[in-house]
Amino acid sequence: MQTLDLHGVRHSEVDRLVENFVLLEDTPLTILCGNSDKMIRLVRDTLDRVYDNHNISWQLWNHNTYKIL
Repeated sequence: MQTLDLHGVRHSEVDRLVENFVLLEDTPLTILCGNSDKMIRLVRDTLDRVYDNHNISWQLWNHNTYKIL
């Protein structure tokens, strides 16, 4: 299982990193956001856009961990 850990990543880099990770890596995938509400929202917004454009669904497993199965 591939994991993208966003601890220490700048908010401006989140969109590109998450989209590339989801589109280029094989499932199952995990994305760890940390505790920042802004980071969690940025990841969710990016995953929603990826779902809309590529029909790749995701799940929120707890308050800061997303899974793509």
